[in-house]
Amino acid sequence: MEPTILHADLDAFYASVEQLLDPSLRGKPIAVGGGVVLAASYEARAFGVRGGMPGRKARELCPQLIFVGGNFRDYQRLGDAAMKVLDDFTPLVERISIDEAFADVAGCTHLFGQPREIASTIRRRVRSELGLPISIGVARTKHLAKIASQVAKPDGLVVVEPGTEIAFLHDLPVSLMWGVGPATKARLAEIGVETIGELARTHSGALARLLGPAAGEKLAALSWNRDPRRLETHRRAHSAGAQSALGRKPALESVYIPVLLHLADRVASRLRAKARPGRTVTVRVRFADLSAVTRSTTSDQPISATVMLAEIATDLVRGVLADHPHDRTISLLAISVSHLEESAELQLELPLGLADEKRRPGTRKGLARFGADRAIDKIRERFGKQAVGYGTVALEAARSVPDEFRELAQKEL
Repeated sequence: MEPTILHADLDAFYASVEQLLDPSLRGKPIAVGGGVVLAASYEARAFGVRGGMPGRKARELCPQLIFVGGNFRDYQRLGDAAMKVLDDFTPLVERISIDEAFADVAGCTHLFGQPREIASTIRRRVRSELGLPISIGVARTKHLAKIASQVAKPDGLVVVEPGTEIAFLHDLPVSLMWGVGPATKARLAEIGVETIGELARTHSGALARLLGPAAGEKLAALSWNRDPRRLETHRRAHSAGAQSALGRKPALESVYIPVLLHLADRVASRLRAKARPGRTVTVRVRFADLSAVTRSTTSDQPISATVMLAEIATDLVRGVLADHPHDRTISLLAISVSHLEESAELQLELPLGLADEKRRPGTRKGLARFGADRAIDKIRERFGKQAVGYGTVALEAARSVPDEFRELAQKEL
């Protein structure tokens, strides 16, 4: 097999778009955001500024840092335009985010040349037509192509030829691997594993004990470039979720109930927009020491009503806090809904006076709640999301990252 899988990734995308729209920002350290850094240019990254960092810390690291608000419509427009360039070469394109995608060019080399030539042409077109830098990795597997594109950054091209793959992989840090975040990286460092080669030579039993059997087996396979996954051209999310980092907040109802309502609004509105209600509601509570607890519940009928989802999530969070009475500071809250259904038929219910009647979609109260949500959806469609909301205003911490920015990263339901 020849290396025919491309991973294309726009460089520092949000910051690059801002520099494109305002030429006076080119070559300067900029950050998208305010209270929180949503994205940083390479000039800012040289000072240690990273996405997710508090704005105050970013300014301390880089006093000359320029903050910009964010042009979310332009992000979507330019991200779509860049990914459409891939479509001109092959129909086998798997878009995994607003600014990156895989493409399999095995069937079009007779038209456009070898994969290296195709990748070079894509990079040239994105630069000339859109004015944006893009890095591309080319390999025989998805995992290796993605790593190659990271090595190629900024604004480069790396092709990993057969016969050189293991040597290429094993000298690289484990943090480049798919699925190795800061927590996993720290755990691996505890046993002296810092490179992919060291991971590959680690006994499978040690990895299983450290990371769990599934994660250990997966990372071990990837460290030897064993990745049988094929491109999925029509990927759809199996769940919908939202989260808010709170910093350090007391675990009081006056704190977490408004945040949960805000999160439920974001999740439920997506479910209604795609007519995909879900049966299982899951919450995640992260405490000040970064330990996290997850709880879930599954209902008889799928739900997509905002207040209904918020109430279920609130009960789950109360249960978590009751079981952890000594953890009185929370740093993150998250809600997700899974077991989504397509065109679910709603089973109407008789008014039996059940205690949870208002949380059952088929009851009179449940239908009234859903009707109110649909009215809000229509108002927002016409006048914008800020035109109308729910009774409680979420904390500023819940809005430190604009919802428009979060929506750019959401998968299609």
